[in-house]
Amino acid sequence: MDLFEAIRTRRSIRSFTDEPVSQEDMDRMLEAAMCAPSANNRQLWHFVVIRDREMLRKVAEVHPYAKMAAGAAAAVIICADLNEEKTPGFWVQDCSAATQNFMLAARALNIGTVWCGLHPIEDRARPFREIFHMPENIRPLSLIVLGHTDQEFKAQERFRAERVHNEDW
Repeated sequence: MDLFEAIRTRRSIRSFTDEPVSQEDMDRMLEAAMCAPSANNRQLWHFVVIRDREMLRKVAEVHPYAKMAAGAAAAVIICADLNEEKTPGFWVQDCSAATQNFMLAARALNIGTVWCGLHPIEDRARPFREIFHMPENIRPLSLIVLGHTDQEFKAQERFRAERVHNEDW
C-alpha cells in the first residue's frame, strides 16, 4: 500500500474480528515503530505486547476508553525508559512518533488500530505500570488496541488550507 493511502485511510478502529494478528505482522509493526525519529537518537522506547485474553480484559477494565480491548486480537503499550533520556521531556515526542509509525504500518497490513492515551493522566498510566510490573524508570505513553476488522478504511478530506501559514501567521 502506498504511504499516502495508508495515511489518508487510517482510522480509529474499535471493532475487531476474531482473526489473530500473526507474529510476522506484529514484528513488522514493531520494526516500523522502532524506525521512528528520536531526540539525540536515544531510541528509548519499549513495547509491551499483550495477547492474553485475560490481560486484554483487564486493560478494558482499567482504561475508560479502551473497552474494545476485551474483543481485540492484541494491544501494545508504548513506553519510554527515562534512564535513557538525554534531553528531559522529549520522550513524549519520541514515543508519539513510534506510536504513529506502528499505526501506519498496521494500516498498510490492513490491521485496525485505536490509540488510547495513557500519559499525561497519572490515573490512567498508574494501573498499567502496576499490572505489567513496569520498573520505576519506565513511563507508558500510549496503548494501541489492534486487530483485524470488517470496518471500511475510507479516506476523508482533512486538509484545511486556512491552517497553513507561510512565512508568517
